[in-house]
Amino acid sequence: MAETTGYLAPAGFVNDLKHELGAAVRETHGRLVIAEGPPRPVAWVANVWHAPRRLTIASIGDAAKQLRAIQRNWVLYPTAYHRRAALIVEKLTKVSAKPLRFGVPAPTAPLGSWTLLDADTVLAAAKCSSPFPNGEARFVEDKTAPSRAYLKLWELFTLIGERPHLGETCLDLGASPGGWSWVLARLGARVMAVDKAPLAPSVTQLPNVTVLRQSAFALEPDAIGPVDWLFSDVICYPSRLYALIEKWMRAGTVRRFVCTVKFQGATDFEIAQRFARIPGARLLHLHHNKHELTWLKLS
Repeated sequence: MAETTGYLAPAGFVNDLKHELGAAVRETHGRLVIAEGPPRPVAWVANVWHAPRRLTIASIGDAAKQLRAIQRNWVLYPTAYHRRAALIVEKLTKVSAKPLRFGVPAPTAPLGSWTLLDADTVLAAAKCSSPFPNGEARFVEDKTAPSRAYLKLWELFTLIGERPHLGETCLDLGASPGGWSWVLARLGARVMAVDKAPLAPSVTQLPNVTVLRQSAFALEPDAIGPVDWLFSDVICYPSRLYALIEKWMRAGTVRRFVCTVKFQGATDFEIAQRFARIPGARLLHLHHNKHELTWLKLS
């Protein structure tokens, strides 16, 4: 049988994922899209199922037995036959779904995914791209943060295993009300927060945060000098963000970029591909993203 790959779309973005996969799509089960061929780079995906296998099962116990024979840890993505699937889950090793404390590394134990296609058929992948159940990165939240946008950075830093270090310089464009600056300052970085709108007092009062009350688009690289990280959660059309990034890349003063590409209305796949084609860049959808993608360039 030809090789296939499973792609679990983020909630609400199955059509975006199918657009990326194009003619390779073979079948769809809820948010799970099965496509021909080995894994390919797509942005609108929460979890990639590598080489999923169909298992013919004789009973609930047999399903659990076959899964356990492959590996220890499994998480269900429910699509149908929910009661039968729940009974199978009861016979498998319990996988902790407790929220992670930020700063604790992402789980490293192999975590497989499975679903019931019908009463007698399990689709299972022992290897998946996300260390979190169904790609859902959840954290013990901090209610003192000025906005919930901070969760995007917590998730990204946990997934990539990198983050700003003590004393590094971070430029936060479109910083208001300060969720990202709050994260970066708590990591010990020196933060320049740029926005015409005010930031929360809890952020402006931090000793390692400097606030520039001006437009992120009017700021010139020469006026800032070298920075270790440029962050942008600016609300703007993707094409305008692309032009902004180009300006800073031409200047050559930024070592690493993390930006949110926000779509207004329908997804602009053409501009998304332009972001993805930038050398050394990566485009992905975080669990805490909405109708937006996170673009990063770390080298």
